[in-house]
Amino acid sequence: MKVDFTEDYRTEFKEKLNDKLEKSVVGFLNSKTGGDIYIGIDNTGNVTGVNNADRTQLEITDRIKNNILPTCLGLFDVYSEEISNTIVIHIVVSSGTEKPYYIKSFGMSPSGCFIRIGRSTRQMDIKMIDSFYSSRTRNSLRNIVSPRYSDHTFAQLKIYYEEKGFSLNEEFLQNLDFYTVDGKLNYTAYLLADKNSVSMKCVKYSGTDKYDLVENEEYGFCSIIKATERILDKLEIENRTFTKITGAVRRLEKRMIDRTALREAFINAVVHNDYTREVTPLVEIYSDRLSITSYGGLIEGLSVDEFFRGRSMPRNRELMRIFKDMKLVEHIGSGMNRILRAYNKSIFQLSEHFIEVVFPFDDDYIGSA
Repeated sequence: MKVDFTEDYRTEFKEKLNDKLEKSVVGFLNSKTGGDIYIGIDNTGNVTGVNNADRTQLEITDRIKNNILPTCLGLFDVYSEEISNTIVIHIVVSSGTEKPYYIKSFGMSPSGCFIRIGRSTRQMDIKMIDSFYSSRTRNSLRNIVSPRYSDHTFAQLKIYYEEKGFSLNEEFLQNLDFYTVDGKLNYTAYLLADKNSVSMKCVKYSGTDKYDLVENEEYGFCSIIKATERILDKLEIENRTFTKITGAVRRLEKRMIDRTALREAFINAVVHNDYTREVTPLVEIYSDRLSITSYGGLIEGLSVDEFFRGRSMPRNRELMRIFKDMKLVEHIGSGMNRILRAYNKSIFQLSEHFIEVVFPFDDDYIGSA
């Protein structure tokens, strides 16, 4: 059976895993939008499936991790998916911020650098490679030295990883990209350390404006994973359940805000926030709505349309990778889709420097409040 979508500038089919995988991944990393690679679908759209999906996923992940530079951990996702009652492998690749990406064995040369254009993956010329390299984003968290790089411990983070079943070794911090090129702990390490000076605020007002502040709490000064979980717990408490009596005299329990959408919006704010200006996400609770604001606006190269399509271009790929390890993020780009299942685009307010998501309380809740 054929799929109901076709190959285009964001989609590529491969009947079998072959030696051109790295070329395809590099092509999407260097593109403006990233893309999707399906293993188990031939170039005419026929679903052929894969044998031993688990082993194939592991091989794909290993090849992408080890054969492509700069490191793209946090920029790709690999998982099995059922299409037409057949298992295929879906590889989601985000557009990277440290272009040009290249195949390690060929170096940063036309033989190693590729870009997705239309339905094909093309070799880059020297001029394009030099242009990408000269505009490469250099203010990523892994390149910024931690304010207290000589005074960090990571006991809490190690516990989180062990609880998720990871086996840790002496290279644990190195594997998480916690060091700058000169060997100092970086800003990612600072955010994940047991102690830091980073906190996120959750404030509450009695009315619909900021006139009467009734609660002002800070969550942080610890691993950002721990702070995130504490705020998620807070949001779970604030997002109260109420009972609606229907016309059929049935009791229907509802939440003030869709639970999944609220969770996804906050995690997105944490993962995609621009921490280079030391501004952190903010949660504000009013009598009729809850808003979540993150700093940084849309990352350069990501359009509004692509943003709402769920095309992920992680500003902080290191955080994305760790949040995925912690199962706080499911698949790259899935968060937006989960939000838009429950709400329309109007809840998003985009500006040059900020992204605000405003969740109105359910009308039935306000009517009964």
